[in-house]
Amino acid sequence: MYLHLGQNTIVREEDILGIFDLDNTTESKWTRLMLEKAQEEGRVVSIGEDIPKSFVLCTEKRGTTVYLSQLSTSTLQQRIGTMLGLE
Repeated sequence: MYLHLGQNTIVREEDILGIFDLDNTTESKWTRLMLEKAQEEGRVVSIGEDIPKSFVLCTEKRGTTVYLSQLSTSTLQQRIGTMLGLE
């Protein structure tokens, strides 16, 4: 199955390592360092023009990719729940 992250971007459910709230997680020094390193290595995909609310960490053939989404973590989690028939 696939998760729609917004702006015609989808990822395979089995590739998702985690869905994180951008405001809460970037308070951590380690999260900021991870995001900075991913940005430097060209592994960050910004979805849309709006300010991102969440990021989705995915494993792919070329390594780990960070998707910045304007959708909230609760919206993305609801979409996963709907896909799995949990709602």
